[in-house]
Amino acid sequence: MAFIPYSYDDGQPRPWEYIPCDDITVTVGTALYQSSGLLVKATGTTKPTYIAMADATIGTEGDPLPVIRVDSGIIFETTNQASFSSAKVGTKVTIHTDALQVTATTSSGVAEIIDFDDVAAAGTGGKVLVRF
Repeated sequence: MAFIPYSYDDGQPRPWEYIPCDDITVTVGTALYQSSGLLVKATGTTKPTYIAMADATIGTEGDPLPVIRVDSGIIFETTNQASFSSAKVGTKVTIHTDALQVTATTSSGVAEIIDFDDVAAAGTGGKVLVRF
């Protein structure tokens, strides 16, 4: 899965922006942030500031990518890469190296767990709701 908008606090989807991107391949829902003016994947303890809204391979550094800006009023649905057997609602976890899902690591986490299903509690690939 990926970071897909699940709900908006004001009920209004965020407008798309077109931001220059690094030479990377992304899918809809990839977590991103700006580094030296270009979008790159947000992983680990790096809090994303944008979410990709297109599947794209950016072959020329600086080409624009459609994204939405991340804010605390958006809840995203994603999946978990590791069992949430000890995770709790309200804790923050890190972003997996694929920039598309969360881990169960809470040390310096950036994605606040809002809710998760029984599949996530027992293993990997469950439905997880997070906010940044």
